[in-house]
Amino acid sequence: MRKNGSDAVRMFSEAPDKYDMIFMDIQMPGMDGYEATRQIRAFEAERRAKTELEFPKETPKLLSGHPQGVPIIAMTANVFREDIEKCFECGMNGHVGKPLVYDDVLRQLKLYLSQ
Repeated sequence: MRKNGSDAVRMFSEAPDKYDMIFMDIQMPGMDGYEATRQIRAFEAERRAKTELEFPKETPKLLSGHPQGVPIIAMTANVFREDIEKCFECGMNGHVGKPLVYDDVLRQLKLYLSQ
């Protein structure tokens, strides 16, 4: 677990293939989870574009882990509809409320890691 979004972005950009899924806290000091997600998505888009230019025929194989990007699931006590929509708008794939409910977390894991 990291203390802020900058750590999450740095860790992901240093080793993107290391991560199968990210559970992103929303409220962190410095960079929040929304901005961290936007930056991770921008990094992925840049990486995908670069790979497509260098290896157009091999691109699906090179990025086969998560061609649409690593699944990012919000973890937050903010559970109103507008809060959840904001998570999706910044590029997150899912949302689990706090306090965490084991079945909700398990459902997200099954949904994205069983692909």
